[in-house]
Amino acid sequence: MSLSDRPLVHPDRKVSGFRPFKAFHHFSKLVKDKEDTEQVFHIIDALKTRKSVRQMEEFLATDEAKILLERDEELPKLLDDHARWSQCPPNSLARHYIDFMEREQLTAAGLVAESYKFKPKEERLPDLYEWYIERLRDTHDLFHVLTGYGRDPLGEMCLLGFSYEQNHSPGVLFITLMAARQNKKESGLKEPVDAAVREGRRLGREAQKIAHSDLLSMMSEDIGDVRTRLNIGTPVAYRRCFDLYREINPQYGTLEERLALAA
Repeated sequence: MSLSDRPLVHPDRKVSGFRPFKAFHHFSKLVKDKEDTEQVFHIIDALKTRKSVRQMEEFLATDEAKILLERDEELPKLLDDHARWSQCPPNSLARHYIDFMEREQLTAAGLVAESYKFKPKEERLPDLYEWYIERLRDTHDLFHVLTGYGRDPLGEMCLLGFSYEQNHSPGVLFITLMAARQNKKESGLKEPVDAAVREGRRLGREAQKIAHSDLLSMMSEDIGDVRTRLNIGTPVAYRRCFDLYREINPQYGTLEERLALAA
């Protein structure tokens, strides 16, 4: 079925639910293994609301969304084709993305596979809502690159705060707040952690919606120009808190070594 033939929301789809005990159960698994990304999808599903549907409908009414739907691009496949982007300028979004993914040993397809552990492909409903939530999923690592938040626990937590303000998923906010609580308990850095999370949420509110943007058309552009266009600010409080983390855990290395942040 082509995208143009899909309904907005399939009649069999349940688009809201409030199962806090299920969310806590899967968060406890995520605490035990921070790389167990499957648990994130369970938490988001356990606390979903109709707000994401309303946001999708508003987005689909825009010219930008209509162009993306017409292209019907397989975003993970295109993002994982690093050869496609290898000739882009050194400071381009594409080159920063390639460096990030190769350094962290990640693939866009890998995140898709994690989401299929939560719900297999054959069980997914053919509607535009599925296309929309997959786009939110598939742009996650581009969020990392554009915002400057790393994959360290603090960076992931701040990025989730940023993402919540962009996409308003209660499950994402739940993970952000619970992760901050756990992080403060483990590090003893109460106010620096709170400041970094508050900043992440503020930057998310102020920025243009990244997942709604035609990111593939920006891949060859200078990353600084893309950040300016999307109004993505610099995470100063995160960097300060990260330096405090290094004092506690010197093995973290410098922020530049871990994240290769653009100047």
